[in-house]
Amino acid sequence: MQSLQSNPAVRGSFICQASPLNPLTKPNNTTASTQFIKSYNPPKDSTPLHLSNLEKLLQKQIPEPTHPDPRPPVLHKKSINGSTENKGRNLLESLNLARIWPEIKAAEEMSPRHMNRLQRLLSKTAEYSPRNNLGSRWLEYHGSKDWVGLLDPLDENLRREVVRYGELVQAAYHSFHSNPAMSTEEAPSHRYVALPDRSYKVSKSLYATSSVGLPKWVDDVAPDLGWMTQRSSWIGYVAVCEDKREIQRMGRRDIVIALRGTSTCLEWAENLRAQLVHMPGSDDSVSAHGDPKVECGFLSLYQTRGAHVPSLAESVVEEVKRLMELYKGETLSITVTGHSLGAALALLVADELSTCASQVPPVAVFSFGGPRVGNRGFANRINKKNVKVLRIVNNQDLITRVPGIFIGEETNEKKTNTTITKMLNVLDNNNPLAYSHVGTEVRVDTKMSPYLKPDADVACCHDLEAYLHLVDGFLASNCPFRANAKRSLVKLMNEQGPNVKKLYTKKLMSLNLERVAIPSSGCLPSPS
Repeated sequence: MQSLQSNPAVRGSFICQASPLNPLTKPNNTTASTQFIKSYNPPKDSTPLHLSNLEKLLQKQIPEPTHPDPRPPVLHKKSINGSTENKGRNLLESLNLARIWPEIKAAEEMSPRHMNRLQRLLSKTAEYSPRNNLGSRWLEYHGSKDWVGLLDPLDENLRREVVRYGELVQAAYHSFHSNPAMSTEEAPSHRYVALPDRSYKVSKSLYATSSVGLPKWVDDVAPDLGWMTQRSSWIGYVAVCEDKREIQRMGRRDIVIALRGTSTCLEWAENLRAQLVHMPGSDDSVSAHGDPKVECGFLSLYQTRGAHVPSLAESVVEEVKRLMELYKGETLSITVTGHSLGAALALLVADELSTCASQVPPVAVFSFGGPRVGNRGFANRINKKNVKVLRIVNNQDLITRVPGIFIGEETNEKKTNTTITKMLNVLDNNNPLAYSHVGTEVRVDTKMSPYLKPDADVACCHDLEAYLHLVDGFLASNCPFRANAKRSLVKLMNEQGPNVKKLYTKKLMSLNLERVAIPSSGCLPSPS
């Protein structure tokens, strides 16, 4: 009605007139009606043109059927299967009525209902990182080509795989903190781990033991520390994929080793032992940059045996060999993932697993917030063994910049000057703190998140949930945070509530999310 009122020409054509064929009309109206009909003379030159254009449009819109029906087409007002209605709709679209009534078209495009529908369609993109079939490309997503072309911009399938491995590390944290104490009198019993991905099944628990101990007077001064001072602690697990559908989707059966970060006092003490030591069994010919060396504290936690538990190295190698024999003949992969201290130990685990047998499946490491582990000789040793490492690094995370002194990490890749390379080799061999990172890097930034405060504290920048939040929102290094990021903010609120912006804190509190049970997968919708 609004369009008819605004267009006088169209409004005049819709004036209600009496029909001369109606017997109820009076004679005096018949003359007027007849005069109106006679007075309406359509333009003679435009009618053939309109019909010609309409015929051309109909020929383009209605394709010829594959199997033509010999019967003549019959047009009904309403068909059972609705095909007549669709043809009528195509006919109306071909007429292009918007050229006659442009106000109607403009009103349709600007209506809130139309805009909301358009927004929903635009939001239903592949950026939600769905569980796509990896199939024949699983080696590429596992790092066979060092993830070339998948990192910037971040591939949707790779994003989902990285977040999934991070959630497996979160399961290790939750299992440890649910029961951190460990008996000193007997061997530990089986530990239950609530995995977020039910296609995996835990096959073995892993323990790390410190080679240093606290003096006895610590127990007298602070007897309530309990598990914080124990030498051996549960640090992770070995899991294997047993779901047939997931195995088919991933293209192989995946063996995962998930390791948590620092939690006890003695683990913190081992982290501070930053001097470099030679790796047992290292060969000078393996590395072109001298002897491979690693941090003393990390190596201690990896190789030290406990009173009732084997060392982490022994447990991992024994279990992986058993699984390789159990699933002999199948396509397998070994994925080691960890956060913080677990990321450092993951490199040591992957280094040993790559040569633990004659035919070892492809080995890859997905680490979050990992510190430096060894020197350039150790980095070269990892590369020689074809171990693929993908490091997720937060630009504001200080842990990724320690321990040691930064010496020539980028120069090792460029090799532009042989003199500089020789000087760096001399420094590597003589400097006890000459550390270097390993593998390929994906760098995220806390300041890119619209939900976290730009001045978030050190704990938030190193928190695993914050890492997964940033990875889920990462598109590319030169792009803003993904607007339709899927990961929920509820977990982030629980872990780092003071570092979330007050605007979103109020939104979440207004929804009474403290009453909502948080699923382990963390897939509640975010405020975005």
